[in-house]
Amino acid sequence: MLKRLFSFSLLICIVAACSKHPSVPSSFTETNMPASIFPDYVDVTVPPNIAPLNFLVDDVDDVVAEFKFQDSKVLFGGRDNKVQIDEKEWKELLSSARGKSLSVKVYTKKFGKWLAYNPFSIHVAEEEIDPYISYRVLPPTFVGYDELSIRQRNLTNFDESIIYNNRQISQGLEGQCINCHSYQNYGTDNMMFHMRMQNPGTMIVYNGELIFVNLKDESMISAAAYNSWHPFLPIIAFSTDHTMQSFHTRDISKVEVMESASDIIIYDVKQNRVQTILNDSLELELFPSWSPDGKWLYYCSAHYEYQKGYEDTTELLDQYRVLQYNLYRLSFDLETRTFGEPELVYDAVSRNRSAVQPRVSKDGRYLVFAEGPNGLFHIWHTSAEAQMLDLKTGELVDTKVMNSPLPESYPSFSSNDRWIMFESRRDDGNYTRTYFAYFDKQGKVHKAFEVPAEAPEFFRLFLRSWSRPEFMKEPVRITPRQFSEKALTEPIPVSK
Repeated sequence: MLKRLFSFSLLICIVAACSKHPSVPSSFTETNMPASIFPDYVDVTVPPNIAPLNFLVDDVDDVVAEFKFQDSKVLFGGRDNKVQIDEKEWKELLSSARGKSLSVKVYTKKFGKWLAYNPFSIHVAEEEIDPYISYRVLPPTFVGYDELSIRQRNLTNFDESIIYNNRQISQGLEGQCINCHSYQNYGTDNMMFHMRMQNPGTMIVYNGELIFVNLKDESMISAAAYNSWHPFLPIIAFSTDHTMQSFHTRDISKVEVMESASDIIIYDVKQNRVQTILNDSLELELFPSWSPDGKWLYYCSAHYEYQKGYEDTTELLDQYRVLQYNLYRLSFDLETRTFGEPELVYDAVSRNRSAVQPRVSKDGRYLVFAEGPNGLFHIWHTSAEAQMLDLKTGELVDTKVMNSPLPESYPSFSSNDRWIMFESRRDDGNYTRTYFAYFDKQGKVHKAFEVPAEAPEFFRLFLRSWSRPEFMKEPVRITPRQFSEKALTEPIPVSK
């Protein structure tokens, strides 16, 4: 059952929009300055089906915002320093301004005096965004999983529900790790996520049926990990890898996550069989990702030759800065289900960078990925950013307006290619939040905006990260109880 997002927090007071609108102050002073609001929605482009962009202004006693489109206008605010917008009126505003822009003028009151700021625009795109996303919610953690859940959010309002919570069946201090949730072609009839530590296995929904699988056999490095569903065939590409961490005592990055060995496999859901695709001992192959036409499998790979012995973790910990990944792809024959030879798509190493987490646009033209100084977990790297490659021209697309001085990672396209979603630490440097950026038909990226919250101060007070966001066309229909009951059964062993 869906609930109103964020209503559970005792730290936040959520007040429904008042039926009586505030009025423009009768006396005010023009500042000739832009308003400083949080979240920053100044001059952003938003979908016509997005939830209200509630915001606040710091260090003021009262705030009123006038939203104007052509000759019609409506005012919101008048409750402390927050502007909370009525959902029905917001939808009417977006519907009227679709393909055009809203003008927003902010008035603030402090010490009994009102100030007015220069108006800013909120551009309303023609194209909608997928109505749902899902993400992991977790506190700062490195080796334990005391509290972790996968949740889904309706982007057209503030409804949120839990897909699965690790405390449903786990016991003890370590808890249960749940990760790598993914969907076939943005739908939820075919989906999956992993369970680690307690009750380990891979939870797969196939044609609406629930399957619990042990995706590990004697030939594999480890149980299957990072994954990607084929867009229409019943197969999933996985990397299988040995993961380790190195903690910094003085570096702001805090931790380095590395793979000491990694291969790529294919799992046939109907046949319950695995097939190794890439297992070069000199290559660390990760993050497989199918193209939307199903004819290419993209992935990243770092070349490393052990000097002291294969998988010498001490050696790799000393050399972690030299691990840099390029982007490759394999052709895939849909009839024979065979792969071609690796093709280099993007040479990040020649730029002294490391590229991971590739995702291809539905039209096959563009490739988004995360790029950082080295390694694969760029959310820990302050210089990491979301990048985009034009596969037709081979040139990088300008994504500066989408990025920030703090880490960005895990970018992906919406089902209509017009929206890019990614995770960012730009709010405070510690917690990842979900952001969206409009990508227009001319190939231009627009300023990013944070996922709307019913209480605009929510992400300042919610001491949890939103991790690894995924677009969805529909909500997950399997209940948390069904997942937990299946997790208590013995997982099916995979066959060769």
